[in-house]
Amino acid sequence: MVELGVNIDHVATVREARRTNEPDPVWAAALAELGGADGITIHLREDRRHIQDRDLELLRQTVAVKLNLEMACEDEIVEIACRVKPEQASLVPERREEVTTEGGLDVVGQKDRVGQVIHRLQDAGIVVSLFLDPDPAQIVAGGQLGADAVELHTGQYALATEKGSGTFCRKRPEGCSAQKVPDPFSAQELKILKKAAAVVLDQGMLLHAGHGLTYRNVRPVATISEMGDLNIGHSIIARAIMVGLTEAVREMKRLIS
Repeated sequence: MVELGVNIDHVATVREARRTNEPDPVWAAALAELGGADGITIHLREDRRHIQDRDLELLRQTVAVKLNLEMACEDEIVEIACRVKPEQASLVPERREEVTTEGGLDVVGQKDRVGQVIHRLQDAGIVVSLFLDPDPAQIVAGGQLGADAVELHTGQYALATEKGSGTFCRKRPEGCSAQKVPDPFSAQELKILKKAAAVVLDQGMLLHAGHGLTYRNVRPVATISEMGDLNIGHSIIARAIMVGLTEAVREMKRLIS
């Protein structure tokens, strides 16, 4: 059965916009659990732009489902993860200037570093997932390093399914002056995800997916064979403004089930 990991980073983003104490992501996690969340996902960034160390500490004490910590391969964050011990750590690339994670981790280009971090986390009893583009070479490299799972980056699929004028951009909208493609491109991107999923499973790793998934585009991804966790944040938090977080999570759970 597909499980839903609810990313609550954007709750902390609203709080940090005013440097105040509300809304509290710890409360949000509890409401998400009431809605049926199978996991809570947070990203402790180096610049602490949203989730803070305090949030991680309290969530580790209060979350009753799986706590998934997204993190860069940086010593400070690795040390925190090994001390706090979330059930899962998801290794992601991180750039200060990005609005959100823009692509998958380059395992092929930094095998030694990623391998060291994987082993440190696993030695601390933490399941390790790698956030990767649907690129077989990157997936195989992750399998060779002994990662437990791969979260496929669904960003290109999500862009291809955005509602618009009938054309969709392969790159982020602000950098998209040339390469536009017709609507059927979404089917091509789904095919790419399915092929990548088969590689993940062939490497003996768990299959996860996330990034840009919404109430409109999630079902085809949820039906990919052997899909495990879907990590979804922005769409659920946006829906929660209108219907409340618990109901927003319930609606997403119904879709992926």
